[in-house]
Amino acid sequence: MIYRNNIPLFGGLFAALLSSACCIFPLLFLLIGISGSWISNLTALEPYKPLFIGGSLLLLSIAYWQLFLKKQACEAGKICAIPKNQKRYKTIFWLSCSIVLISSSIDYWSPLFY
Repeated sequence: MIYRNNIPLFGGLFAALLSSACCIFPLLFLLIGISGSWISNLTALEPYKPLFIGGSLLLLSIAYWQLFLKKQACEAGKICAIPKNQKRYKTIFWLSCSIVLISSSIDYWSPLFY
């Protein structure tokens, strides 16, 4: 269940995946042997890549503030009081950051694969 405080975290992950849809997905499909003319349709999202990256950076900044900087007063029984959930959210946060980093720098390292 996604709570209101987790929207920046999961929104950042979703925006990171959208920002990589134009460039990384076709490369991954070709690397694993999937090809076809339909892959060229994924490049239609390329003009929106800066918007997706900017949105994901904004959402991940909010998520960073909520996870690491904001002092939360968690009462017993609340979801934020469970350490396992905090570890899971931090893992999702760092995964999202790595996806944003990879998708925003693909223009520099993708020519190595073609």
